[in-house]
Amino acid sequence: MTEQPVPLRLAVVGGGLTGLATAHRLLELSAAAGRGIDLTLFEANDHLGGVIATKQIGGYTVELGADSFITNKPWGVRLCERLGLADRLIPTDNTHRRSLVLRRGRPATVPEGFQLLSPVKIGPVLMSRIFSPWGKLRMALEYFVPRRKLQTDESLASFVRRRFGKETLDRLVQPLVGGIYTSDPEKLSLRATMPRFVEMERDFGSLIRALRSTKTVPSEKASGARYGLFATLAGGIGELLQTLEQRVRAGGEVRLGTRVTDLTPLNGNGHVPRAAQVDGSLHSHQGFQLTLADGTQATFDAVVLTIAAPQISSLVRTFAAQAAGALAAIEYASTAIVVTGHKLADIRHPLDAFGLVIPAAEKRKVLAVSFTSRKFPNRAPAGCVQLRTFVGGAMQPELAELPDHELRSLVRGELESLLGVSGTEDFCEIARWRKAMPQYHVGHLERVEAIDQDLSRHPRLAIAGNAYRGVGIPDCIHSAEQAAERVWHGLQP
Repeated sequence: MTEQPVPLRLAVVGGGLTGLATAHRLLELSAAAGRGIDLTLFEANDHLGGVIATKQIGGYTVELGADSFITNKPWGVRLCERLGLADRLIPTDNTHRRSLVLRRGRPATVPEGFQLLSPVKIGPVLMSRIFSPWGKLRMALEYFVPRRKLQTDESLASFVRRRFGKETLDRLVQPLVGGIYTSDPEKLSLRATMPRFVEMERDFGSLIRALRSTKTVPSEKASGARYGLFATLAGGIGELLQTLEQRVRAGGEVRLGTRVTDLTPLNGNGHVPRAAQVDGSLHSHQGFQLTLADGTQATFDAVVLTIAAPQISSLVRTFAAQAAGALAAIEYASTAIVVTGHKLADIRHPLDAFGLVIPAAEKRKVLAVSFTSRKFPNRAPAGCVQLRTFVGGAMQPELAELPDHELRSLVRGELESLLGVSGTEDFCEIARWRKAMPQYHVGHLERVEAIDQDLSRHPRLAIAGNAYRGVGIPDCIHSAEQAAERVWHGLQP
């Protein structure tokens, strides 16, 4: 009888969506190869899921983190299909598929076909009360603005001012993009966040010309984000996390409340090599030793780190100094989400949209309000509506740290002023995501390249998460699965 090989010992550090997706992919690869693994997932908190959480409250399906994901990036849909969740996916509701933006204290409709940075149609822009006559003319003149000759990275604010003018940036682009990245547009890297607009300028010389070409015009007429491309699960994003957790627990060990404090490369004899201890010059090794907060140690053939970039930096600094420096340079912003349920009769505004974004120029204390039950069905009981109000971000970080009672009072006042919300809410839930949103500042892709180059010397180590090449759910899943495949291939003879 042929002796079965010893199972490979694999560790995943971090139990958010990325960590669970990584562990799940490792289990898939193991099954496909017929090679046994001993998989352990370490999570410092007492629960899995990271910044994603779904609750059921009195007939409301409440999302305390992401409430949907984009489908033209296929990795989210593909994972749902492999998990048997394809029939649970639901699209956005067509009825109110548009966005609002605050203008002089009143919600105004984002012009039809405006796609984050640029209009597909000039007519709706000319009819909009968001822009002044000069702002509309300046936007139309984008057609004649020459290409940028420099190939260096550029901030989103610089790009939009250069092509469309300051008014377009301040009144519309900043709040629309801020709703995605919670960032300062003066620092946000266009190449790292919206490279298609860089490519449009390069290939067509004009974004308006590019978007109006037969090859690039979007098929939907909605305003703001491309809402027709978004989906969620019937029971909320938590369904995806729960299913992943079940699969991972069935195939491996999950250790909650367990923080990893040190990571050390091992040589082929299972010992810490002198090179790793002295000058970080090690180029080849066999696995890693993990030290936990309680002082215990364990060795693994391969490790994937899915925690925040600064935490990874502290773990790799002794043997990957270049990567550690680049990881430490990635900044994070904090956000608070205040979720409330209301009787429709208590709201003066018709809520005939998916949400309202707030320009910084309006000097309000909230970033945006998502009309969750207008986007997806069965998010609120009949005659009720669910609102998710976002506070903080890179431009107002102090507001995300307000005590609960002050935060509730702030949001109540803003909702009354912005949308005419009165009465007592059915419920109020606060989710604080401290240092949870990575900031893709100018030069971000160069930092990521430096990280990848340094860590390429360690084929049995990989990192994954929302800090590198995308912040959305599909991006996190793709990052996770690439990391799992990287270490799996690094384990092959």
